[in-house]
Amino acid sequence: MKKYAFGIDVGGTTIKMGLFSADGEILDKWEIPTRSENNGEQILPDCARAVLDKIEEKKIDKNDVAGIGIGIPGPVDENGEVEVAVNIHWGHVRIVYEMERMTGLPARAGNDANVAALGEMWKGGGEGARNVVLVTLGTGVGGGIIIGGKILTGSHGAGGEIGHIHVEDAMTEACNCGNYGCLEQVASATGIARLAREELASSTEDSPLRKRNISAKSVFDCVKEGDPLAIRVAERFGKYLGEALAGIANVVDPEVIVIGGGVSKAGPILLEFVEKHFYKQTFSPCRACRFALATLGNDAGICGAAKMVL
Repeated sequence: MKKYAFGIDVGGTTIKMGLFSADGEILDKWEIPTRSENNGEQILPDCARAVLDKIEEKKIDKNDVAGIGIGIPGPVDENGEVEVAVNIHWGHVRIVYEMERMTGLPARAGNDANVAALGEMWKGGGEGARNVVLVTLGTGVGGGIIIGGKILTGSHGAGGEIGHIHVEDAMTEACNCGNYGCLEQVASATGIARLAREELASSTEDSPLRKRNISAKSVFDCVKEGDPLAIRVAERFGKYLGEALAGIANVVDPEVIVIGGGVSKAGPILLEFVEKHFYKQTFSPCRACRFALATLGNDAGICGAAKMVL
């Protein structure tokens, strides 16, 4: 049995790397800078070099390494190739082929949100489940879907793009994807701030939000203080996200939906606003699905990447 695996999470600024035991223990983790200049041509060579250096440092026999998993901020197809990854300035890159060529080790690649979902299923908020939906609420809304313990990739590597489900016909501002009314525009950190500004503009009622920097954090801080205006914002957010997730659950029937990303730091109170709308719209057999907060934080990507090869 193989003893080790490497997990790599490529971000726009840094590349997180981890050395794992076969049972999922993180034996070492470190970061290297993401050199995205010249169309990111040094990113994979830097990753390969870091893996080989760690093998040498730890005096590991390469025959004991199951392989290298790598998560990329872009759609990755089943062959481990990406057509474009804007954040790291990539065009078409054969990720798996290049990593195997440079390291002599087996490799697997996936979209970073999907890979993080695999990590949360393995060692995080979805531990013990085989059918998991992960939603990450940060600057945008990311997602990953795991069915039978495997990532739902789709035919173009775009499976699990939860943030671009259409939820609002009246939206006049375009989403980053070019469409209008995406979930990302109303359920991300920036989306919640947008809803708060709309609520403040349409009302003259007093609210502590009027004296604070408008953010998802300040909205949920005010919710915890019992502010009626902030509660209305949270209700709108919860309706958008809960109904969108109900639609997903009716299709994939998950055991657990894991909520992660910076917004999830609001804690269990956030889930209350989502769950009430979710269960109201979900097909009855799918109501056995439970909600959980993500627990792995920044380690979700490297954990899921390692799991791909174990």
